[in-house]
Amino acid sequence: MRRGFITGPVIGALWMVVLAVTVAVSMSFATGEAFRPSVLWSLLWGGVAGAAVVARGRGRIVQAGVVIAVVVLLMLGIGPMLTGADTSLFARIFGALLLGLGFAASLTPILDEIVPGELTRHEFEGAVIRFLTGFGYIFFTAIVLIPFYVMVMTSLKNQSELMQNPLDFSIDLSKGADLFRSYNELFNQFNFGTYLFNSFFISVLTVFITLAFAIPGAYAVARLRFSGQAAFSRSILLIYMVPMIVLALPIYIAFSMTGLRNSFWGIVLIYPVTTIPVALYMLQGYFRGLPAEIEEAGLMDGLSRLAVIWKITLPLSLPALASVSLYIFMIAWNEFLLAFMLLDDPSKFTLTRGIASLNSSEIPRQHLMAGSVIATVPIMALFLGLERFMTKGLTAGSVKG
Repeated sequence: MRRGFITGPVIGALWMVVLAVTVAVSMSFATGEAFRPSVLWSLLWGGVAGAAVVARGRGRIVQAGVVIAVVVLLMLGIGPMLTGADTSLFARIFGALLLGLGFAASLTPILDEIVPGELTRHEFEGAVIRFLTGFGYIFFTAIVLIPFYVMVMTSLKNQSELMQNPLDFSIDLSKGADLFRSYNELFNQFNFGTYLFNSFFISVLTVFITLAFAIPGAYAVARLRFSGQAAFSRSILLIYMVPMIVLALPIYIAFSMTGLRNSFWGIVLIYPVTTIPVALYMLQGYFRGLPAEIEEAGLMDGLSRLAVIWKITLPLSLPALASVSLYIFMIAWNEFLLAFMLLDDPSKFTLTRGIASLNSSEIPRQHLMAGSVIATVPIMALFLGLERFMTKGLTAGSVKG
């Protein structure tokens, strides 16, 4: 296996299968026409292309030959991707070019160090790692993007289009603003503007309440010495060993008896219970990583312990506070079970509770998908915008300053 004339064709064959499946699925979703991968032809022509790259080098001529061969084979119906009889010529050509160009451009870097003869362990493992890396990128990207794509495309359709072909995820751009009809109806008829405000209001309050308890608690665990400190530090996350569904009935009974059910304040009281432990756990690790000498110098200058936390510790902990706040906000924004159990008044629904109310045979499916998009896009944009703070905050506490 550690010979180039074996490794190259094997990796080429496997890579062609990966790309053929990827392109076939993508083209089917994008056009609504029939594309399917042929595993047998993919293995055959991918192996031949891999052997050509290893034998002839990595020049442009080989890449161009691979592209032309893939396009010709697809058009002849004996290529790595097959199409239906009613598939349009433009879609066939575009799919063939996409597969051919993608395969030629990506196979060359994967087989960058492969020669026809005996391979060193470094050369062989490097090719395998590059193949697995490429496969990982494609696989995990597909896991994330395909459900989101289906959700968005479904939300842009009308009921007749869904009934005619539920698996057609292409869209007709000629409809213009009518594509967003489901979104307009959600805000005008289903009160989704109120749901958005409720979720935002509750999530922000949850962040502030959680930080108000988690910051002093995490600082005490990280800096102060008291009986049972180690046991408390290790047991912070034990609450997550108890499934929330087990606590659902006691919470429902207690909130019903105290009049907190079906109220904002009941939700605001219970959400921090689920977020404070994880905030404590994340912040204590960061506080331990801060130099204790800086805080000791503040104490020697006459500052109280609370003043040290406010003027020294918190400014140094802004990356961690940002990441913890974002994580707490995401938990509160996406929480469903407690909202579903405790809220009955539509005027007080959170976004997840409002989306659940759309899951009915009387409400078109595109409305449910549009509601899911509305719930997903804001938190996705927030995460992508603040991702660098979250990454910095989560990793900064791992190295002692």
